[in-house]
Amino acid sequence: MYPTKRLNSTDKVIITAALTGAVTTKHDNPALPTQPKEIADAAIRCWEAGAAVVHIHVRDDDDSASMRFDKFEETVNLIRQSKCPVILNLTSSGGQGFSWEERIRPFKELKPELASFDAGTMNWLNSVVFMNEPKFLELCGTEMIAAGVKPEIEIFDIGMLNTAKYYIKKGILQEPAHFQLCLGAPGGMEATAENLLFLVNHLPENCTWGAFGIGRGSNEIALAALALGGNVRVGLEDNVYYNAGQKAESNEQFVARIKRVAAEFGRRAATSDEAREILGLKK
Repeated sequence: MYPTKRLNSTDKVIITAALTGAVTTKHDNPALPTQPKEIADAAIRCWEAGAAVVHIHVRDDDDSASMRFDKFEETVNLIRQSKCPVILNLTSSGGQGFSWEERIRPFKELKPELASFDAGTMNWLNSVVFMNEPKFLELCGTEMIAAGVKPEIEIFDIGMLNTAKYYIKKGILQEPAHFQLCLGAPGGMEATAENLLFLVNHLPENCTWGAFGIGRGSNEIALAALALGGNVRVGLEDNVYYNAGQKAESNEQFVARIKRVAAEFGRRAATSDEAREILGLKK
């Protein structure tokens, strides 16, 4: 197999802060940012703490899952107006029941440097079907190329990875690809170091990758990703607890820990500009 780090930097780690998500609520953790100013402020604080990338979902006025374009636009504008150089990664899957146009409009019009590309359909949280049918994926990939937005290819199981490889061959996804290995979602692969290594060993050679674990598997996956030379995603979208029984104080608390732990093992948190170079993003 190829060296596990692939095209990742040997001595730098790209930290992504997943700020909000579509499932977690303020009841789960009051520190969760849900409205545009809260999300923008959290993004800036995470960048100050060491994150190079922020992954952004938005919520409706009642904090329910949403793909409202006006919420994305307000959040993105607040971050850009602050002159914070953090890399923006907008979701294309902010919940259930949204139209294809609602899902692709934020990255088409706001043109972030990254946007999520969920490479398959799955039984999400053992309760609903997370639909990503082939025609939508083809449209999503084509529109990302047209907008100059790099896909962050989210992989929840080996089938999704094989689907992504198919779209790379078809030219719907371009190389060098960037993968986010998502472990621990009910309906997907469990958050174990063994599963992470399995997925990494089946990635294409010409790629960069990061990983995260959901809930109780988050620390195991973060540490395993660091050991394998990967990049790391953390944040309240994926885990409301800093440690067992201890709720996190903020998104940036997670970022600061990964930055500190990575440094102990000789890997420095990449700046946003360094992350752009590693990921091959256009400034």
